Amino acid sequence: MSARLAWASWTVSVLLALATTVLLVLAGDDTENQRAAFDVVLAVALLVYPTVGLVVASRRPENAIGWLFCGAGIPLAVSSFSYAYATCALVTAPGSLPGGTAAAWLSNWVGLSALFGVPALLFLLFPDGRLLGRDWRPALWLTVAATVGFALAPALRPGPMEDAAVEGTVNPVGIAGAGPLLDVVSALAALAALLSIVLGVTSLVLRFRRARGVERLQLKWFAAAALLFALACLGGFVVFQQNDVAFGLLIVGAFALIPIAAGVAILRYRLYDIEVVINRALVYGALSATLGATYLALVLLIGLAVGHSGFAVAVSTLAVAALFRPARSRIQGAVDRRFYRRRYDAARTLEAFGGRLRDEVDLEALTADLRGVVADTVQPAHVSLWLR
Repeated sequence: MSARLAWASWTVSVLLALATTVLLVLAGDDTENQRAAFDVVLAVALLVYPTVGLVVASRRPENAIGWLFCGAGIPLAVSSFSYAYATCALVTAPGSLPGGTAAAWLSNWVGLSALFGVPALLFLLFPDGRLLGRDWRPALWLTVAATVGFALAPALRPGPMEDAAVEGTVNPVGIAGAGPLLDVVSALAALAALLSIVLGVTSLVLRFRRARGVERLQLKWFAAAALLFALACLGGFVVFQQNDVAFGLLIVGAFALIPIAAGVAILRYRLYDIEVVINRALVYGALSATLGATYLALVLLIGLAVGHSGFAVAVSTLAVAALFRPARSRIQGAVDRRFYRRRYDAARTLEAFGGRLRDEVDLEALTADLRGVVADTVQPAHVSLWLR
């Protein structure tokens, strides 16, 4: 029964994503190709949530995280489909499809439940699908209340809908005179959502401090994905603030990494590779920032000195390409020294042993040296050396 329910949720999300893609392609014109392409990528990327939910829920049906991803996939897919349908029905070919206003109304609020509810619930329930304790139940209900309030206010607010697929479309189910009350509900929901996020992060930190072994590695996977999403938001705002499509693609890609990391952690697939992932993220993140800053500085300085922008770009590109390998080596060493000291010390020990091995000929001295190196790097309980 659990597997059938998970498959049904995934099937609905996939069918809606396919229909969304078709409608967006039909609705796109020459001036909106970038926007249509982004919406298609968004529709496909959002399939990651129900797909991970399907895999986790079918293999770990007792874990609420899988069902959370399954449940998040449907409103996200409905929101994308409603947007595309309303665009076709009200803009591309007005009157060609029935229910365009109803679709615009759905696109105005139905996806908010997933966007505002899923992060806080993940923080509270990850990785085993259970709260940290009974004392955290109010935080769970606060998250639910915030989610309902965020969706309820735009769904019932009278007048033109601000975030609908077609701006200015009048809300067909708006309650006359309820605008001021719904504004209060929206403000309270925003406050509750912020508080629930803070409580969720606090729960996650406390869980990490208490965790040992496998659970600690699971939390590292999830924390790494959340950190990458935050860095993508910050970096995208700085770099792509003039390009909404590029900024959106970066955010969507990072947003899709969260369920992937959660699925890896829950299913324990390549669980112990998290140290490699974190190491690579630190190295290449710092490397990208260093090379980017160097490139911009060189373009500016050479452009001011020579006054030829093409020459400045060419020279800066060659300089950055030449700096890639030495910069990567230096940053890798700095990261290992700062965050992976034991691994760095082990590498230095092995390097020193290799140097002594070339010069040492006494077997007894080599045997003692080898035992010392193994004890320093691997730190076993006992070391024995057998020589034929």
